[in-house]
Parts: sequence; structure tokens; C-alpha cells
Amino acid sequence: MRRLRKVGWDHVFDAPAGGWAEGGTPPREGNSVEVLIDGVQFLPLAAEELAQAQSHIHITGWYFSPELALTRDEDPVTVRNLLAELAERIPVRVLIWSGAPVRVFSPTRGDVRDMVERFCRGTQITCEFDNCVRFWHCHHEKTIVIDDRVAFVGGIDLTYDGGDPYDSPEHKARGGVGWHDIATRLRGPIVADVAEHFRLRWHGTTNEELPPPAVPEPAGDVTVQLVRTIPESIYEQNLPRGDFSMLESYVRAIRSAERFIYIENQFLWSPEIVELLAEKLHSPPRDDFRMIVLLPVNANDGADVSRGQVASLIHADDDNGRFLACSVYARVGTLHDPIYVHAKIAIVDDRWLTVGSTNLNEHSLFNDSEVNVVVHDEELARETRLRLWSEHLELPIDEIRDEAPAETFDRRWMPMAEEQLERLRDDAHLTHRLVMLPGVSVKHRRILGALEGRLYDA
Repeated sequence: MRRLRKVGWDHVFDAPAGGWAEGGTPPREGNSVEVLIDGVQFLPLAAEELAQAQSHIHITGWYFSPELALTRDEDPVTVRNLLAELAERIPVRVLIWSGAPVRVFSPTRGDVRDMVERFCRGTQITCEFDNCVRFWHCHHEKTIVIDDRVAFVGGIDLTYDGGDPYDSPEHKARGGVGWHDIATRLRGPIVADVAEHFRLRWHGTTNEELPPPAVPEPAGDVTVQLVRTIPESIYEQNLPRGDFSMLESYVRAIRSAERFIYIENQFLWSPEIVELLAEKLHSPPRDDFRMIVLLPVNANDGADVSRGQVASLIHADDDNGRFLACSVYARVGTLHDPIYVHAKIAIVDDRWLTVGSTNLNEHSLFNDSEVNVVVHDEELARETRLRLWSEHLELPIDEIRDEAPAETFDRRWMPMAEEQLERLRDDAHLTHRLVMLPGVSVKHRRILGALEGRLYDA
């Protein structure tokens, strides 16, 4: 709070319930938003849109695998080959985080240099190492802008690092880690905001002024807000106070919740977010209020921190049966493999939805660069929730469409997740994908959760 007060962002902590974030980019009307669930929807569509580029391509990412296959047919399209072909006729600009400054973290700067050498050798692709970040932190966003007419914003990295992002909602066991992730395809005026964000970062890294983006014509009826985390003092010329509208949007949404909060995230570390969630559970706005958090079984780091914070929320629920933390497994017959939940999505009351790159930790909310989109749209939020719940519950969407969220929670989510956890503990084969998050000891973990989160995440 002291830090944000110094740069004029202390209103984030006092943000009222509901409404758009006030401190960042204003909401844009007249857009089309498609939520792309899992890599099988996002990757081929990104390849298709990239192939149609006419004027330029601008991409940001945490890390890339040049050999990543965007399609999986007989003649797969790889990231490097597609961009190299396009770069022969139009500018292709790629911003890549320069890597960890010390070798105990990955990717190291040496890893990134080697990757860029493989990516760009013999091509006209322009790759720039972006080190405009706070020490120990990174550029974590994942965006693609094509001709200023279409943009992708989400959580899917164009890399094999950690696992293969090309997975489907069926999540069949394949002898390794499955991958659950989400992105959006955007059309309409909101594309200009994504493009302007790339322009900001490109100038900060190269000192080159790209032309201001053209604002596309309306393409739909959805109002969208681009929300970000940009630390202060990174872009002194254009954004000296930074941008913490992502945190503000979460604060407003959680405070406004009346019926349910649904979150999928790689991490649940942030004490600020957990405190707000705990307040909702301790003093629920109504009897049928429910909360679901979907996390990976084994996050690539800090899994015990998430479990500690989950234990705090279980304690706040006080055996009222309103809260569930769970994960998902890929299954084939008697075999099962963990699915890595890499998605960063939240839905509140079927009226507020966010998708992007932001994890619920201090890195993402205060120190890394992140980009999400937020909509206040009942139809889109509800349909996205139903699609996700249908996937995780392994049920046809029509079976849950007419159920209230609390009914689906009580009849399906909770008993199914509890039963599968017992089967996992008994070394029996899973009969459903959904499993209550294992390894949470309330008495032990809740005491240390917030402290570990602060120490580990600082």
C-alpha cells in the first residue's frame, strides 16, 4: 500500500464493489470476444490468422519454442517456419523477455540467447530482448497483434517449456503432463489497446516509435477493458506511475460477488486476493454463495504456498460447504496423468469475466508485466463457465445449463471431487477427472500460508 500510494495507485485497495477499473485503459465498446479453451482451439486458429497477415505481426511472450507445432496434421505448421515465411513480405516483430539474471532460475539469459539464435537465424524476423522489468521479475504476458485488425490475449505460451500446450478439452492421458489453458481472440476497437501496449514496450526496448495503431471498426456488441500490471518507473517517458488496473479489477469483482466466484489459476499466493476471498467465505452475501478454485496438482514452484492459502480459505469457510479447491487429471481407462492448470481466468456471478496472463501472486499483480481482458457480459461469462464446467465435470453442457451454480456445486462438484480424492489416496483408478486438491492440512498449512506466500513471492 505504501508503494502504490507513492505512485498514486493506492485507490486500488479501496476500490468499490463492481464497475470498471478506473486507473488504466478505459473500456471499449463494439467488440467480438471469443474464449478459446485449451491449445487445440487456440494454436491452429492463431496459425490461420497469422497466415492471413497483410501489414505486420507483433508478438510478446515469456519464452518461445521455435519448433512448436501450431497444427498437428500430416504437415504441421511450426512457429518459426510460419513467421519466417511471413517475414519475407511484412514486418514480424517479436518481444522476448531477456531471461533470468542469475542461473538458478530459468530460462536463463543464455537459454534465451540460444533460443533466439534458433528462432531468427536465416530469417527476416526481428526479435528483441526485453529487459524493461524490475530485477528478479519478467515480462509474462502473451499477446499477438495482426494488422491491427485482430489480437490474441491469454495465458498460452508458444513454447514446449513445462509441457505441450496442444491439448483438448477431452484431456486424454498421454503418458505425460496434460495442459489446460485459455486464450481469447479479439476483434474491434479493443485491438488498438493491445497494439498500443506492444508499441509502448517496443519503444521502451528499442527506442523506435512505431506508428500509432489504427482503431478497427466495431465488430460486435461486447464492451472490453484491457487491464495490466506494469510496475512504476519502468517506462518513465510514457507510463511513469505504472498500471495496476489488473489488481483493481480483481478487487472490484470479488467485492461485488453475490452468488459465486470461479477461479482457474496456476498460483494462489497473493495475500491481498486471499484476504478478499476469505472475507466472502466468512461473511457470505447469501446462503447459496459458492466458491471454486481450480489449481494444478503440482505447480512448477510454490505448490505448498498455494496449499497454505487454500487452507486459509477452508478455515474461513468453517465447514459450511461453500468452498472447493480442486484439480483435474487426464484419464484413459485405468490410467491417469496430472493436468497442468496454466489458465488464468475468473468468473463472478456470470457477469464478470477476465482472461489473460495474470497469476494470483505478487509477481503478477505488482512486479511482472501482465495483460488481461475484462468483460461485463452475462451471456459470454455464463457460456464460458458452462463450457469449462462441462469439460471438468465430463458432462454434456445441456445437463448443467438449467442448474443454478450452487446446485451444480452441491450435486456434482463437491461429491465428485471428494470421491476421486479418496480413490487417489487408495491407489484406485479414477472414474472422473475432477479431484479435490490433495495435500492440504488445514491446521498446519493455514498458519504458514500467508507468510510463505509473502516470503516466497517477494
